[in-house]
Amino acid sequence: MLQKINNSMFVGNGPIKILYPGTALSNTDTGIGSIGRIDHPEIHGNTIIRMHPHINDEILSYFRTGQAEHSDSEGFVKTIGKKTLMLMKAGKSFYHEEKILGQDEPMEGLQIFIRPSKKDLNPEVVFLDLKTIHSENKWRLLASPNPDTTFQFSSQTWLYDMKLLQGNSSEIPELPKSNLTALLYVFQGSVQVNSTIDLRKKEGIVFKNESIIINAPEDAELVLFVTDEEGEIFKDGMYSGNQM
Repeated sequence: MLQKINNSMFVGNGPIKILYPGTALSNTDTGIGSIGRIDHPEIHGNTIIRMHPHINDEILSYFRTGQAEHSDSEGFVKTIGKKTLMLMKAGKSFYHEEKILGQDEPMEGLQIFIRPSKKDLNPEVVFLDLKTIHSENKWRLLASPNPDTTFQFSSQTWLYDMKLLQGNSSEIPELPKSNLTALLYVFQGSVQVNSTIDLRKKEGIVFKNESIIINAPEDAELVLFVTDEEGEIFKDGMYSGNQM
């Protein structure tokens, strides 16, 4: 299975564009397995996203430019950005506020809403300081269900990123098991997949049990979402849940 996601599938009229990836595949679920929703914000200037709740969402803040001052109901206050990522595991109750510091550099990134394995888990906030902003020409595992990654999802979900430099090619990383579903997303730049599918910024492909070769006609920042659709998933989270 291989299905392209066009940038026209994003919704929202403001600076935050929202992708429900499941709508590319069916009319029964807005998500794909544990991948509930992907927001791609581009915010210029200083902005405050006021304190608001999340319930049964696991949210990974993957910002590539700009900064935000994060505060939450667990008592954390911390600046996050391109070298400091954050995972908020909302569970049964969680509130947070983000002060976007976009005056000097626009804030652009992804807010990734992953479905938890179970309802009403205990809330938790985890921060990850990256050694380098980009992993060039090599996939970097950022999050998984396993304790060997700082970011640990409760569901069977994996997240990788890579900056594929112009003129280089790559396969997908070796996945932890068979029959997993993946979504390759172009955050910046453009790539060609299997010599036939052109992907630009805010486009991607969903695939399962396919051989994938990625070529970069220019520098491209890529994010790879991987989910086990047969794994245990709670599909009624406030933001990550099925909207159909």
